[in-house]
Amino acid sequence: MITIDYQNRAPIYEQIVEKFQMLIVKGVLEPGSRMPSIRSLAVELSINPNTIQKAFAVLEQEGYIFSVKGRGNFVSESASLFEKKKESCLEELRRLLFRAKELGILESDCTAVFAQVYR
Repeated sequence: MITIDYQNRAPIYEQIVEKFQMLIVKGVLEPGSRMPSIRSLAVELSINPNTIQKAFAVLEQEGYIFSVKGRGNFVSESASLFEKKKESCLEELRRLLFRAKELGILESDCTAVFAQVYR
């Protein structure tokens, strides 16, 4: 379901959060569906269950999942989450474009990269 990049400088729990956010926003994990158990995911990824627990706590805090005592974690409704993630992504893109402009990178260069990504 998800993979961890051990070469990535981002902490493992943040990578897990990001992967699950994308799966939820894209609709791969449907609203109301059960999340994998912490233990099974820890075994599958060969990492400490506390790392998974931390990632799930972040996902719950941000509204991506909710827990039901004794039953596990479930995916929340994702419509508003998509808009939230979209705005965050667009804001990051604005910051990068502003930085590129400050560095003197031409608009045509940015447009070429944009077109390349969307092909």
